[in-house]
Formats: sequence, structure tokens, C-alpha cells
Amino acid sequence: MLADPTRLRLLCLLRDAELDVGSLAAATGSARPAVSQHLAKLRLAGLVRTRRDGRRALYRARGGHVRRLVDEVLAAAQHHLTGAPDHD
Repeated sequence: MLADPTRLRLLCLLRDAELDVGSLAAATGSARPAVSQHLAKLRLAGLVRTRRDGRRALYRARGGHVRRLVDEVLAAAQHHLTGAPDHD
């Protein structure tokens, strides 16, 4: 799930905020239907949760474990790009 750059970007945005599809589409520069498809996959995997606010669906990363998972993925990518050694 996190190998796709758009899904990773969505999770980065959702780890600290609750956002709707329109806001996520604007922030990622992606089309709303594409964002909706990515969010559906992230929901199916249990990585995001949804809350209804009237007619809008608001999305957020599902709990501290997912937020820490995103942080770890970004740290691993940073180590890979810079050549820093892994932490064991």
C-alpha cells in the first residue's frame, strides 16, 4: 500500500489532519476520482478511517500505529536516499 507515491502522500497529509477528498486532491495535484480510489484502498487495508460530516466524508490516518508506520517509512526512504546506515 505504501509503495504508491500518491497513497504515501495521502497518508502523510492524513497523519496530522482530518481532510475531505477535495482538499486531498488539491494538496496532491491529483484528480478527485483518483484520490477517492486511493482512499478506498487505504480504508480496505485499515490504514485510514472515515467520519461523516453532513454530506462530506472526512478521512484521517487510523491511530498512532499508522502514524508511526508512516514516519518509519519516510525515515527508511531518507536513509536509502542519503546512504545512511539502517538502525537495527
